[in-house]
Amino acid sequence: MSKKILEITELKREFIMGSETVRALKGISFHVEAGEFVTIMGSSGSGKTTLLNILGCLDKPTLGDYLLDGVDVKKLSKDELAKLRNHKIGFVFQSYNLLPRTSALENVELPLLYNKDIPVNERRDRAIKALEAVKLADRFDHTPNQLSGGQQQRVAIARALVNEPVMILADEATGNLDSRTSYEIMALMQDLNKNEGKTIVFVTHEPDIASFSSRTILLRDGKVQKDTKNENPRSARQMLADLPDADDY
Repeated sequence: MSKKILEITELKREFIMGSETVRALKGISFHVEAGEFVTIMGSSGSGKTTLLNILGCLDKPTLGDYLLDGVDVKKLSKDELAKLRNHKIGFVFQSYNLLPRTSALENVELPLLYNKDIPVNERRDRAIKALEAVKLADRFDHTPNQLSGGQQQRVAIARALVNEPVMILADEATGNLDSRTSYEIMALMQDLNKNEGKTIVFVTHEPDIASFSSRTILLRDGKVQKDTKNENPRSARQMLADLPDADDY
């Protein structure tokens, strides 16, 4: 029987804005199993960002349940949430969120500084291994301004992997990239999912990007409108191979 990495039941999130109550999420239910590659889609106002914040343990639901790797998020204190976030989730953001004057290796080591169980020498080894996994073994000492956008996002993915989380949570991770670089990042995501068995939840507004995943959850007006299995996900590597060479333009 497959293990459920995240399980959401009748999730609701309401915000009080003056005298108004804004219902951002209106009873969402779904689960993600270990080893799945799921995209969450939705236009502005669909509840996508609110859901992302709850999945990332940055916010709590007003009502309903969220279990992350069997842990009931609603019952945790702020400190416990921070610890769960650091140990269980690897974040990848649209804007990379790298420290500008810090090397790729040091950027990747950063999450491990908050994990007291990992000694200094193991921190370095894990960071090296994570950068090798994203094909940046020759960029350890480079700072972000010495890297391309795609390379910076690879550093961010290595940082997300370094704590060996149960889930990679990506927020519009190809939003700032051109088509070729987007396909390179999605090829890496597909490799991590298929070869390493990583569970990936990828938030995007682009159907093109969602077609690389094995399942798409579509949000609309704070509810799940569709939850669709993609029987034949597109191969990002094939899309890369089919792109015309830059010299052909």
